[in-house]
Order: sequence, then C-alpha cells, then structure tokens
Amino acid sequence: MDFETIVIGGGCVGLATAEACSQRFGDVLLIERHPRLGQETTARNSEVVHAGLYYPTGSLKARFCVEGRQRLRLFCSEAGVPYQPLSKLIVACNDSEIPALSALASKARENGVTDVRQLTAAQARAMEPGLACIAALHSPSTAVVDSTGIMLALEARFIDRGGTVATGTTAVAIERNAACFRIVTVSQGCEVAITCRTLVLAGGLSATQLANLVTPPLPYPIPQTFFAKGHYFSLPGDAPFSRLIYPLPSSAGLGIHFTLSTNGDAKFGPDVTWCAAPSTTFDDPNGTRRRTFATAIRRYWPDLFETRLTPAYAGVRPKLGPQGSPAHDFAIHGPEQHGCKNLVALYGIESPGLTSALAIGEFIAARLAKPVI
Repeated sequence: MDFETIVIGGGCVGLATAEACSQRFGDVLLIERHPRLGQETTARNSEVVHAGLYYPTGSLKARFCVEGRQRLRLFCSEAGVPYQPLSKLIVACNDSEIPALSALASKARENGVTDVRQLTAAQARAMEPGLACIAALHSPSTAVVDSTGIMLALEARFIDRGGTVATGTTAVAIERNAACFRIVTVSQGCEVAITCRTLVLAGGLSATQLANLVTPPLPYPIPQTFFAKGHYFSLPGDAPFSRLIYPLPSSAGLGIHFTLSTNGDAKFGPDVTWCAAPSTTFDDPNGTRRRTFATAIRRYWPDLFETRLTPAYAGVRPKLGPQGSPAHDFAIHGPEQHGCKNLVALYGIESPGLTSALAIGEFIAARLAKPVI
C-alpha cells in the first residue's frame, strides 16, 4: 500500500480533511489538479466567516458552520492568519421583509448563535450612518479572514505532520476492490498508479466527475452538480461601512452584499448566474451587470455612485439542485449512502464551506478512523 489515505481535491475542505487525517494516520497524500492548492472555489469567494444564521436547524451546514467558526478563529489565532470579527448587519428595506428578519433571528438562536440582536432603523444607522433600512439584525460573530493565509498555514501544518502534496496532478481512473483503491494519475504527461486503503473525494466543482471515475461504479445514483457563477465588483476609495452589510437571503444565495477584506478593501457580490459548466470569466455585457448591482446596492446604500463599481472577479459554487430548486444541505456520503467501504465522497460543498472546513475535515477523519468504514 502506497498510502493509508488519499484525498483528491485541494480546496479548503480537501486540505482541511487531509490535515485532520494526518493527525490520525501516518501516510496521507493530497492530490490537486491545479498548480496550487485552493485555486477554484476557495480563491474566489467573499472570505466571510459566517456565524451560522441561515441554515436549517440540525443540518450539516448549521452544525459545521457553528463548529467550524470556532475552530477557525482558534486556528487563525495560533497560526497568525489575519482574522477580523467585523460583525454583520442584515437589513430589512421595507415592511414586507420584517417577518423574514425576525424568522432569521429565531433560526440563528435555534442553531446556537445566541449573540444576534434585532435593531431598529435608528440603532442600525447609529452603527452605520450611510445605511438605509427600516430594521436590521446584528451578528457580532461574523468575521472576515485571509483565505490564502488559511491555505498556506494548513498546508504547512499538513507537511510538518508528514503529509504529501501532489499539485498539478489529475486523477483519471479510480479502481476499487475489497482491500484498497488504485488511483491512476497524470502529471506533466506521466501516468502513475498509486494505492491507498481509505479515499476521500473532495472535488468541489468536479465532485460528480470524480465519483463517476470509480470502477466498479458506485452502486447508487451519484448526485449531479450544478454550477452557480457569482460576480464581484470592488469599490476603490473610502469604504462606506465598517461592518459587513447583507440583504435578506434568497433561495440561491445570500444576496449582493457588502464585504471588507482583512486589509480593508471593499467589494460587493456575489450575484447568481447559472451556467452549464464552470467559468470564472467576468461577464458584464454593455454594463448591464453593473447596473443590476447598483440597483440592488442602492436599496441599502442610496449614495452609491455606479461608476465606482469596478469589475473584480467571478467564482463558481457547486450546487446540488438546478435553478429554482430549494437550497440543499452539504452531502457527505459514506458507505451508508454509496455502499463502498472506506470511501467518503463530498458533493455540493459551497457556502459556508470556508467557515466549515476545519469541522468537516475533523468529521471525515473521525469517520475514516472507525473500522466499520
């Protein structure tokens, strides 16, 4: 056996899983097809550490978000990674949104997020004078983080524990038998086969594609991945707010919100654009996207000058349902779902994936350590 555990997919969740496994197993290999780790979803999100307000009580998203936030804060403190608890205001901009704001406050408390507080318009404007709203929900536990710093610190910790990282390496076949997995990889035109006892598929945008590589085929319907592209505009110059500002969430995302990076750069996004295949090209035909952003932003910041919005980047989120379907929970499938011993497959790991990464990694490592898997 070449390795005890192999993790395929080097985004924040795959790396966190590999690092957690390295604490339990002597030999762990992390395979990533790109030249560097974390270059897909991890590198193209809002870098927000979520408190755990939005997700159905008892869901994996709710559980791992709350636990992951606590783990991430401690990890960043120990590793010296920038982490700023700026807090967040979720705003209601008309009377019809007040019930949804109150329901969100109740859900937060059910999820164990007990520090949220409902504010009047005057209380919200006292915190952020440029804000337009009729009520708000304050989340003190929401933070921003340096996602690149997280990846570098996790990678260093993983390597220090004896883990091996293979970037620029693509899995092209996965064979399974009762004793092990045999993974055929290609790197710089060279084909190499490696074996392991336990395997984690953490492919993110390629989750479905990876699962379909397994032969004999997994004896269950492999979840399909759908792609939701999100664009971000930066805002050069002075930031209008010192906290994060969010509208009420929609079924496909959390709305076009205002965020700050750990170095103070301001941006708005993401929107939701469904696409047939992942693409990070920033599309703004004839300025229509900028105008759509400006309309959404002016609901809570009327003083926006549209010309200040500068195209920044786009990212893609893996979804487990098509446009118009309800939001789905994380899917973390073990043998109970797919019938394959010693395999864990992850699907639909989108927001709050960055916040949840350390908790997900610990959960998977603990499962793999049990002899029943």
